[in-house]
Amino acid sequence: MPTHLLRGTVIAVCRNPQPGLPKPVVDAVHLIENWGIEGDYHAGHLVRHRYLAQKDPARPNLRQVLLVDAAVFVELAQHDIHIGPGMMGENITIAGIPVMQLAIGARLAVGSAVLEVTEKRSPCYQLNGIDSRLLKAVVHKQNGQPIFKAGMMAQILKGGWIRAGDLVNVLPPGAFSSPEEV
Repeated sequence: MPTHLLRGTVIAVCRNPQPGLPKPVVDAVHLIENWGIEGDYHAGHLVRHRYLAQKDPARPNLRQVLLVDAAVFVELAQHDIHIGPGMMGENITIAGIPVMQLAIGARLAVGSAVLEVTEKRSPCYQLNGIDSRLLKAVVHKQNGQPIFKAGMMAQILKGGWIRAGDLVNVLPPGAFSSPEEV
């Protein structure tokens, strides 16, 4: 099935004004175009990820929102790792869309906002603070290549409010180029 036909649902939204895990589940988040989630540590014009900001403090922030596929929680539970929304530091937990299969550049309409996938999240040791086995469980090797299951980073093309229960649609290529289009 072409990805632009995929439809999903927001399961939870999370934010934390402090760095680190987990991100508490909240009723709603306000996404601000080219900035991030209001009240979240990772919002801003410049990258806020501590390691990346230390390497290049002038790097533009294309990691404004972390999306995680709720299916990973089911997969982890099969390995006796029981976590839920916000535990991997995500801002938006989505069901019904295989988030890790989205192409870089894919655009999603999430509630009234529009996001663009910018990169796969490279998970770090902080996940082991939630469960000592979590990092290893979300990074696999296949044919010598690492396969990550810890989410996709996105930037906000059009802001808006998002809540659990909002619809998520993967947009067809070229379907959104300015806020006036949605």
